[in-house]
Amino acid sequence: MGRFLRGTAAVAAALLLAGCGGSSGGGGSGDEGKGSGSPAPRASPSSASVSPVDLPSSLTAQHLDWRRCKATGSSAAPGDDWRCATLRAPLDWSKPGGETIGLALIRGRATGGDRIGSMLFNFGGPGGSGVSTMPYYSATVSALHERYDLVSWDPRGVGASEGVRCRDDRAIEAAEAVDTTPDGPAEEKAYFRDSAAFGKGCQKAAGSLLAHVSTTDTARDMDLMRQVLGDRKMHYFGISYGTELGGVYAHLFPKRVGRLVLDAVVDPAADTVGHAQNQARGFQRALDDYLKSTGQDPALGSRRIANLLKRLDANPLPTSSGRKLTQTLATTGIILPLYSESSWPRLTSALKSAETGDGSQLLALADAYDDRDSSGHYGTTSHSQRVISCLDDRQRPTLAGTRQRLAEFERISPVFGDFLGWDTAGWCHHWPVPGQFDTPEVSAPGAAPILLVGNTGDPATPYEGARRMADELGRGVGVELTWKGEGHGAYGNGSDCVDSTVDAYLLYGTVPKDGKVCS
Repeated sequence: MGRFLRGTAAVAAALLLAGCGGSSGGGGSGDEGKGSGSPAPRASPSSASVSPVDLPSSLTAQHLDWRRCKATGSSAAPGDDWRCATLRAPLDWSKPGGETIGLALIRGRATGGDRIGSMLFNFGGPGGSGVSTMPYYSATVSALHERYDLVSWDPRGVGASEGVRCRDDRAIEAAEAVDTTPDGPAEEKAYFRDSAAFGKGCQKAAGSLLAHVSTTDTARDMDLMRQVLGDRKMHYFGISYGTELGGVYAHLFPKRVGRLVLDAVVDPAADTVGHAQNQARGFQRALDDYLKSTGQDPALGSRRIANLLKRLDANPLPTSSGRKLTQTLATTGIILPLYSESSWPRLTSALKSAETGDGSQLLALADAYDDRDSSGHYGTTSHSQRVISCLDDRQRPTLAGTRQRLAEFERISPVFGDFLGWDTAGWCHHWPVPGQFDTPEVSAPGAAPILLVGNTGDPATPYEGARRMADELGRGVGVELTWKGEGHGAYGNGSDCVDSTVDAYLLYGTVPKDGKVCS
């Protein structure tokens, strides 16, 4: 089980899969996370000094051979309106004339006249495949498609772009038995042993690529895409983790910023522990809203769910598939429907079923989140998420520090705090390569206005992150738009106010007043 950070399109697809039924992510060492959510010291990677003018013409002038797309993983090939190509990019951006890797791109040409240019999309994760998601998401952005070529890609280490698989299906399923909220020395040892083994598997699978899949590397890939696609400015739509990527791009290339929308904004000022605490607040807030919608008292309802999870810790529930619903899988199953208000009834049904002794529905939701199909094959999104985030993140909270913070995590969220607290220590435990920064640098003085969209009911990226991103980008750059809604992300989720404001900005350059609120 991995950290809870996904993009809206990927989550929608997971919820659709879950709705189809079936059975369908010693302590660490290194710097302690501060857990305050306040800005932490930054360290930019050495590759940040590389200028785009250092690139050889073999990269900047390369010709993309656009051909009909093939099926990818579990996704069928898109229709004739879509074309795919491979972009060559430096493996190591500090050696732009050296070895290259291939990045898989997808493009749908603008459907109308008065074309503005290309618009790049990153749907979050990190680790989500843009190649498989872009055609699915195109209906949501049909108004934008009239004037923009819609372009997305599999970032390095993802999908068809040297995608990393750290474990096989059998090992992933076996790891479901590992307690991710260990209760004693034996379970702690098993938890950290499993974490370290995952990192070793990633190192074996990725080789030298493991040190070159950072957000900074991908931001530089984006600017190469911009050049090769023939765009003077970068027009970009980033969701969830894609907002962090967009902020890093703006910092590296402020004068290249065209029209950027960052929806479901990650707090760039939060360190490892601060980010986990933000998510604990966000998911608990969403759970409280869900419980209120069913007529329950949030405190009593949360206590009931927390007690269910404690019972599962000792006695996993049987399911129709023959597998067991563990505490970790149940937590994942509860998390998924909180990403979308339309899925709350599914959560009600799954919880009722679990209370009566059948874990099948919660397991189906967990499998959808974990990208497990009915044959027992797992996708690799969580693998890519881990290799990217652990390269980005320099902090390695220790076992002792984690123990000290658990009470605070549980105070923030009686349901999710325990898992997210332990996750800070286990996620990158004994990772084979060092991380690059404590928090990402996103300051972008001189950049054009960037529209930041926050949703007050967002579970994975709490809306306060949009304000903090605006502050970090700098005066006159970040423009905040708030939606009083539910679910992960705002655009395309039912608010005409949000959609029309974003469309006006992207299509006509109309910048809304900073602080605008859509009810």
